[in-house]
Amino acid sequence: MLPWVELGRTTVPGDSAELRLMQRGGEFAIMVGPIALMNSRMTGSEIALADVACERLNGRRNVRMLIGGYGMGFTLRAAQAGLGTDAQIVVAELVPEVLAWARGPMAELTAGSLDDPRVSIHDGDVGAAIRAARAGYDAILLDVDNGPDGLSRDANEKLYTRNGLEIARQALKPNGILVVWSAAPDLAFAARLTHSGFAVEEITARAHKGRGSRYVIWVAKKAR
Repeated sequence: MLPWVELGRTTVPGDSAELRLMQRGGEFAIMVGPIALMNSRMTGSEIALADVACERLNGRRNVRMLIGGYGMGFTLRAAQAGLGTDAQIVVAELVPEVLAWARGPMAELTAGSLDDPRVSIHDGDVGAAIRAARAGYDAILLDVDNGPDGLSRDANEKLYTRNGLEIARQALKPNGILVVWSAAPDLAFAARLTHSGFAVEEITARAHKGRGSRYVIWVAKKAR
């Protein structure tokens, strides 16, 4: 078996967490310590995050979508495939090196998706992008850290508090949707979504299409 090779490392701005980009043959992984935050072979749930959002936005014109966390771009590319030419997609990425890796060592995987005229980049915390929007988005997609239970950055947990969810609700247009990825179920978070004024649907997504590890996607529609 081919060994993993480290291609780059960086720290998360405002935090001590260190990210490493690893490659083994044609496979890439972004690691925090010994844990893989993402892997280019296990993309099913990242794609599903965008697919379920696009299904629920079907028929809307001039969709404006915010994606929190570029990762390896699988959610972005699925959103591009599912949205019309009149859509606007904002990608918020806190770590500059993640986008540098996307345009550098992972350029073939990125496949020019960052050059799509529908796409703009918010260089910074997705929380700041959410706070700046007042009823501005049809959909906000969050694949930040490990879900509601932050792994690499404690500040990410603020996105999932009652206050954070209320800010996200205010950033959505009427009937807008907040779509959240998580590594595991979280009954308390699902309850917070409901109490924050969302109609909530919980979906199971697999690491690979139809197989592999199970993850959770919450689809939370602005209910009031």
